[in-house]
Amino acid sequence: MTFTFVTLFPNLMQGYFQDSILKRALDAERFHIAFVDPRDFSRCKHKKVDDTAFSGGAGMVMSPQPMYDALEHLHQQYDNLHVIFPTPVGKPFTQNDAKRLAQKEHVVFISGRYEGIDERVIEQYGDELFSIGDYILTGGELPSLVMCDAIARNIDGVLGNSDSLDVESFENHLLEAPSFTKPQHFRGLSAPSEYLKGNHSKIAALKIGLSECKTKFFRPKRLITEQKRKLYEK
Repeated sequence: MTFTFVTLFPNLMQGYFQDSILKRALDAERFHIAFVDPRDFSRCKHKKVDDTAFSGGAGMVMSPQPMYDALEHLHQQYDNLHVIFPTPVGKPFTQNDAKRLAQKEHVVFISGRYEGIDERVIEQYGDELFSIGDYILTGGELPSLVMCDAIARNIDGVLGNSDSLDVESFENHLLEAPSFTKPQHFRGLSAPSEYLKGNHSKIAALKIGLSECKTKFFRPKRLITEQKRKLYEK
């Protein structure tokens, strides 16, 4: 699988793949990465990639021509591209999206800047629009990396132990149970003794109970949604 990042600031993103799990997976060619700078496609003498908005107001908008030509170039070079625009107005990105997109051959992330990208580019090339939260960032680089990380860890061979995917948060309607390690007692706080007794059925039951408590406290809407789903199935 290949991830291509269309960004004005590739140096901001390259370092994320220089350490830890993603670096090992990249070195093992579990996936590949590439970077495209729209400035390289600007027909302006000074490689300008933005202009004032027609509607007025503060801020600049990324011009359609450099981005359009960059994406045309990618479509000429590769088949089966799936182009994603991170944007606050997009659909909330979820774990199910990450798992689904991990089956794609080539995902392209378009990182906007300033007040955004000319809407005509998005309408022409956007396969999906995603938001990672109801807040505004200075650019699309961080959302692109967030989504790439979530997708990449669902690619076969990226994680050292793929079984860990089965027990993570969002794999069902519950959040993941709390984790503990040695020592059992630390600064007056103790890990659950049941974790240490080796009775796997009791441990599993305890983890489900803890997951329910955590979900009820942090994400009660997930429980409500699941209850509604079960009622609908009946």
